[in-house]
Amino acid sequence: MNRLSNFSYFCFMNKCTTILRSTLVWMTLLYAAFTVRAQINAEQVMRIGQNALYFDDYVVSIQYFNQAIQAKPYLALPYFYRAIAKLNLDDYLGAELDATEAVKRNPFLADAFEVRGVARQSQGNAAGAVDDYNEALKLLPENKGLLYNKALAQNDIKDYEGASETYERLLKAYPKYENAYFGRAQLRLAMGDTLQAKTDLDKAIELNKNLTGAYVIRAEIAIKQKDSDLKSALADLDHAVKLQPKSAGLYINRAYVRYMTDDFRGAMADYDTSISLDPLNAVSYFNRGLLRMQTLDNDRALTDFNQVLQLDPNDYRALYNRAMINETKGDYQSSVADLSRIVDAFPDFAGARYSRFLVYDKMGDRKKAMKDYDDAMALFKQDRRRLEQQQTEMANPDITSAAPRRDATDDATMAKESADDVARRFSTLVTIENKVDVAEEHNNKSIRGKVQDRNQTIVLEPMFKLSFYADEDAVSNSAIYTIPEVDAANSTRALRQPLVVVLHDTGPQGEDEISRHFQSVDYYNSYLSTHTPRAIDYLGRGMDFMMLHNYQAAIADFSSALTLTPDFAIAYLMRANVRYRELKAREGAEAMDSDKKEDRRLAGARNVSAYAEMLADIEHVINLSPRMAIAYYNKGCILAEQGYIDGAIQAFGKAIELEPRLGVAFYNRGYLYLQIGDSTNGMADLSRAGELGIVSSYNLLKRMRR
Repeated sequence: MNRLSNFSYFCFMNKCTTILRSTLVWMTLLYAAFTVRAQINAEQVMRIGQNALYFDDYVVSIQYFNQAIQAKPYLALPYFYRAIAKLNLDDYLGAELDATEAVKRNPFLADAFEVRGVARQSQGNAAGAVDDYNEALKLLPENKGLLYNKALAQNDIKDYEGASETYERLLKAYPKYENAYFGRAQLRLAMGDTLQAKTDLDKAIELNKNLTGAYVIRAEIAIKQKDSDLKSALADLDHAVKLQPKSAGLYINRAYVRYMTDDFRGAMADYDTSISLDPLNAVSYFNRGLLRMQTLDNDRALTDFNQVLQLDPNDYRALYNRAMINETKGDYQSSVADLSRIVDAFPDFAGARYSRFLVYDKMGDRKKAMKDYDDAMALFKQDRRRLEQQQTEMANPDITSAAPRRDATDDATMAKESADDVARRFSTLVTIENKVDVAEEHNNKSIRGKVQDRNQTIVLEPMFKLSFYADEDAVSNSAIYTIPEVDAANSTRALRQPLVVVLHDTGPQGEDEISRHFQSVDYYNSYLSTHTPRAIDYLGRGMDFMMLHNYQAAIADFSSALTLTPDFAIAYLMRANVRYRELKAREGAEAMDSDKKEDRRLAGARNVSAYAEMLADIEHVINLSPRMAIAYYNKGCILAEQGYIDGAIQAFGKAIELEPRLGVAFYNRGYLYLQIGDSTNGMADLSRAGELGIVSSYNLLKRMRR
């Protein structure tokens, strides 16, 4: 740009009109050549992205579609294909937004309407999904998948008549489509027609012996019919488990049938398997706890109910059963505490008051016991009168009940999660991790397929740091982050190894690399003793000390570098990082060695001081390099570590403002939004982080939707 301006100015001064015209023609041709090249590149990355999508490399494909969108933002197909990839990763919000962009650019892209419909339906917006399916059906009126999805969505919004008409239309066009019979069976169940539902399920299974859902629903019908056919229900569930051996819910269902047939050992085994597959499933723990209570295994039952209450502190059924166990064990105080919580939440629950009366009586507190007894008896009488009134109303339909009826809007209000619910569920995910088996540990570096199904440890991404080594996810655009200050340091060639900016590094691996750093320290020692000290030399030796875990020496060298060059931004950056490493190393050593544990107040004061020094260093970086996004990102990490959530969110937001493609900043901000219960912003940030290559976002997105 500067060359063009200088050349134009020279031509103007010399009135060389001919030369100027020639230059403009040349520039036009050059622009056209670059346009063709850009078009070829956009088409090429689109093809590669489609190939990756075909082979289930969803995360990789998104990165290629990102490039195509960046090169040709007006094309619909890159958005459409990226929506498909996100849909396969259970990022329904991201899929909906991308499909919307595709539809804006090409309103005749029927598949984009379908993808958006599926994404909306998966988020509970069935009415919006029906609208999308109708738009797509205008273009493809006999499309099998569209008709089926529309019927399911109509069922979801209780448009049973419309769903019936859609299934009739679907089966008329495709009389051997097993999913149509399966879907219509669910519709008929919703309408109360069990007999016809079973007929449809039998037909679906006849057409496709591997239709897992049909076996499950047929088993449910067999269990609930007047004369329960538990034998056939168990056979159907056995078949379903064979087809989907990794589905935790199937084991819960089969455990119930086994329990009903007095197969306690089989039921227990199914609950164990369910929990191993889904350690966050409170139903499995609760049911196993009940089963253990029945077999008088009270200690382990208590463990299960404690686990349920860790997952959901307001599960009053678990509270009640835990109270019963504690009463049996003689822990009356704990039993009363749990029963009191239930009484406070349900003051009209006579059973809880009567149970607490029994515990108070055993404790010898006759005054409280008799009050609970009197209250319980009064409530029992009220319940009896209420039951008699209901029986009278059933016998005389003309009599209307004076009891208030709940409006439909109440259901919507109750279904909507509160911020506290979101925060609680997120904190549960952080504290209770999925169990990871050996095979998954060997494979968890792969980014192929449905990465959201792989177990991930839910933690904030760490601070950026300088290193000589990089060990990053290949799809992350933050794999090796470049900043001018590091490029400038490398360009001096004064460092013995080039620096890179990374989130994670392997550190020196093996004796050879470790020896190389010791030799490098010796070199710097010799050089600094015989030459005029330079800040870059102290930086280099400080990096070596850091690699060798000699953090105090590293801090001293970074401080020496800053004494010589007070505006050395990356020395401040690394001093903050090494101070953090030293703090964590000291905490770890103290946790392992009880003899080294300090007084808590002294340790707390020391930590506050350490974090203050880190923040001061980061503020120096920001003052020296106000456009350095990673400085704000690191500031956010430090604030989050201290529990200053609002300040951390603001810092991550500033990092995103400076570098809109910094995926880890979106991830960390989304993490913090979920921590404070802001599901809307949290999910949006995680979706964007996943789009930018932060693979762990998809696992968190899926687990938050459970």
